[in-house]
Amino acid sequence: MTQALFQPGARLSTKKPPRTPGTWRERAADPMFNVIAVGILLVGIIAIIYPLYFIVIASVSEPNEILNGNVWLWPRGFTLEGYQRIFSEASIMRGFANSVLYTVVGTAISVATILGAGYALSRKDLFGRTFFTFLFILTMFIDGGLIARYLVVRELGMLDTIWAVVLPGAVGVWNLIIARSFFEGNIPDELREAAQLDGANDFRFFFRIALPLSKPLIFLMIMIHLVANWNAFFDALIFLNDENKYPLQLVLRNVLIQSTVTDAGGAGALDSYAAAQRLGELIKYGMIVISTIPLLIVLPFMQKHFTQGALLGAVKS
Repeated sequence: MTQALFQPGARLSTKKPPRTPGTWRERAADPMFNVIAVGILLVGIIAIIYPLYFIVIASVSEPNEILNGNVWLWPRGFTLEGYQRIFSEASIMRGFANSVLYTVVGTAISVATILGAGYALSRKDLFGRTFFTFLFILTMFIDGGLIARYLVVRELGMLDTIWAVVLPGAVGVWNLIIARSFFEGNIPDELREAAQLDGANDFRFFFRIALPLSKPLIFLMIMIHLVANWNAFFDALIFLNDENKYPLQLVLRNVLIQSTVTDAGGAGALDSYAAAQRLGELIKYGMIVISTIPLLIVLPFMQKHFTQGALLGAVKS
């Protein structure tokens, strides 16, 4: 065939080889693909967006209309009584500030320890690397239970302090494994050896080279722990006695209990148990909206890094 190309009078073929459809313009020729793809996307969007939308309209609708199934696309019996009851509590803003503090401090501690431990365990020259990894994994299967945990926190003098909320669950083993896998797969040993030849020690390599190359992992860890620390309330319920230190989730829980069990205190006396249940329903939906809005504002800005970090950290286990 090569000889035929160089024979006198031979012409090269200008016909382009067939291309596999890859762009949207090329796929437009396949209407069935478009119908299926758009249908799946619409179903996914509705399944995600509608529950959030329903919570919002339910928080300003008459509870009886909700129970009767009349609330679908817009509020019925519009009322702000639930939000008025929630914000009439002076403890709400204090709980919000406490949650912000616990979330920021807890996330900083968790991310710092996981990144450091993950990098250390990714180093093949770490003495006892397999043993330390085994100890971390062992905690996923063996747990001393709530009583043992409470006794440890008490003996360490952390009861009724911020540290009782942020330290016991600071290091998640699964997140540690993701971090270790990320460093193993994306920070080659040759890069560290080259840095050592230039005079960089382990700490300088970690802070000046490894961390800047690990932004997807860092954002992934921040996002995971932001959500976990913001929604956490169980440790605060067990280890905190001072109500002034309660996080927002625990404050809202107490407000809901008071509204459904008692006469709602400063909101005015309720005439019947049914009225208390009505107010409790309004507060329940309002609580969900209030506690979710901060995450809905922050997390979309980190979504790209979350996806990239999750994929890179999960490639190698």
